[in-house]
Amino acid sequence: MALSIEPTGQTCGALVRGVDLTRPVSDALMQEIRSIWLEHQVIAFPDQPMSIEDLERFALQVGPRGEDPYIEAIPGHQHVVEVRREADEQTPIFAEAWHSDWSFLPTPPAGTALFGVVIPPLGGDTLFANQYAAYEALPEATRARLEGLMGVHSARRGYGPAGLYGEGDKAKGRSMRILTSERARGTQLHPVVRAHPETGRKALFVSPGYTIGIDGMERDASDALLKELFEHQVRPEFVYRHRWSKDMLTLWDNRCLLHAATGGYQGHARLLRRITIGERSPVAAAH
Repeated sequence: MALSIEPTGQTCGALVRGVDLTRPVSDALMQEIRSIWLEHQVIAFPDQPMSIEDLERFALQVGPRGEDPYIEAIPGHQHVVEVRREADEQTPIFAEAWHSDWSFLPTPPAGTALFGVVIPPLGGDTLFANQYAAYEALPEATRARLEGLMGVHSARRGYGPAGLYGEGDKAKGRSMRILTSERARGTQLHPVVRAHPETGRKALFVSPGYTIGIDGMERDASDALLKELFEHQVRPEFVYRHRWSKDMLTLWDNRCLLHAATGGYQGHARLLRRITIGERSPVAAAH
């Protein structure tokens, strides 16, 4: 059966049908899936009643296992984490800030696979912002200004001891297994404009979640430039709103997208299983 591809008609995204992900996928079919993924940036496979083992097998075919430094894996599956929220939970929605997953790592992950286990009847959409489009829409003078600049990325705002998910958050009874650490204060440099290692296309690679400055730039100037970029990169024309359903697998490309969680499902539980996917070939870290 041939794959059926239904583009969202928005800035990015497509639904993919015609494959059973509860069974191993051939190398040829996986290459086709990866091509669709690279083209549409985020793709979703509805109606896939996958086990944890199915999810692990699929993700490993997409690319090598990535690292999840600040979320505890589920028992017996060291590369699978849960994005969990109980019906009566009062903590802030996890991952509401726009970000590219773990961009503070020396080699940020290529992709993320997220599977819907318990989906509330309303709310809980994920927003994706196309950073190819955001870069290409910048004035020529701004693009020239950004060439060669390095963003300073850090996990401190979220995962440092005093961060959003630090000790104060734990006291509120968050159900997710979030880990905090002093090492979250560390920083890593990445180009503000990053060429995608597989497509070669340029994309903005900064985010409110993890970019805390511009290397070598005075704080006031750095803050002003980042504020300008943060506002630009999530303009409505660059954003796709993704709606979930039970047994849906969604695969997105962290190298050319930002994403953000949304709430709106108070009184309902929500549970997804996630695997981070690394780069197929090493990508040189910036220093």
